[in-house]
Amino acid sequence: MKKLLVAIACASFALSAQAAEVNTQQVVSQYAVLVSASYQDSLASAREMQAKIDVFLAAPSADSLKAAQDSWREAREWYGQTEAFRFYGGPIDSETGPEGFINAWPLDEAYIDGVKGKAKAGIINSKTPITEAKLRSLNERGGEENIATGWHAIEFLLWGQDLSKDSAGQRAFTDYTTAPNAKRRAEYLKLVTQMLVNDLASVEKEWQANGKNFRAQFEKGGDDSIKKIFTSLGTLSRGELAGERIEVALDTQNQEDEHSCFADNTHRDIVTNAKGIQNVWEARFVRRSGEVVSGASLKQLVAQKDAATADAVSADMAASVKAAEAIQAPFDREIVGKKDAPGRKRVQAVVESLKNQTKNLVNAAKALGIKRLNTSV
Repeated sequence: MKKLLVAIACASFALSAQAAEVNTQQVVSQYAVLVSASYQDSLASAREMQAKIDVFLAAPSADSLKAAQDSWREAREWYGQTEAFRFYGGPIDSETGPEGFINAWPLDEAYIDGVKGKAKAGIINSKTPITEAKLRSLNERGGEENIATGWHAIEFLLWGQDLSKDSAGQRAFTDYTTAPNAKRRAEYLKLVTQMLVNDLASVEKEWQANGKNFRAQFEKGGDDSIKKIFTSLGTLSRGELAGERIEVALDTQNQEDEHSCFADNTHRDIVTNAKGIQNVWEARFVRRSGEVVSGASLKQLVAQKDAATADAVSADMAASVKAAEAIQAPFDREIVGKKDAPGRKRVQAVVESLKNQTKNLVNAAKALGIKRLNTSV
């Protein structure tokens, strides 16, 4: 009887292990499901932000401004996780993609509106037409910091300059009522919010199921699509997040080099980016509704070839998210001081964890036969 029970147990284990195996097609298809769900939630939260901004513009007050600001922060939570779908020429950042209109930074505030010492600066205080075509033509014209559209333009218009060490920007709602060019400021905010929603909708459409779109091509990509996924994770992890978004700010200790400086939201940007990387690796995404999207993962695919490396990547990603969550707001105070300052050490810990996970991502890619993986921006 004991021999029979052992045999049954072994057979059950073998069947379980066999059922757990995944193939390239399953992983690529599940990735597409995850991307689609993520962009759906990002778009939905952006539309809710738009509704709050419309309410504010219809009846500006301290309360309606705060509600609009809160909705911006909420929407950023969902967009931040989608940045793990970049860096391989997909619909978000292909040569014709809208990423530069959505999330370009750092932003020169004076390019858009008046700032301390330059009250009449910017597009809003000029006679420039406030139209979509015009703002798109002006975005990054004459310099990368000449940002006219996207998340950070909206952020600046809601918060204003961050002139305080201890709080976010303190823009008054009266900037939309009695201040000079209040009407143009409102027109500008309404338009760039609509443009952001439209641009996100265009990307979301390209990942919808059963369409003649990018997703349909991607799901037929096989090993090439797997390489694109790895490229996205490695580039966001090392070149963009650890490098451009954190190390530059650590080096300069300059508030202008943090990602969401007006709202003091940079610490959350870092968390959501790190979480987005983990989402892709594990093929798991917790939606706004609480629904959990999960399925065949890159982690499983790699583990079938090299379990130790797969475990190392998973451990690094968990460490990166945990370290990111330990950063204290505001980020611009964390980066100031000597090398051994507590805040700088917390931020540096995120960089080191991201570097480690990138190295192991390269090893994971090699386990699947991908010999070269670009992780620079």
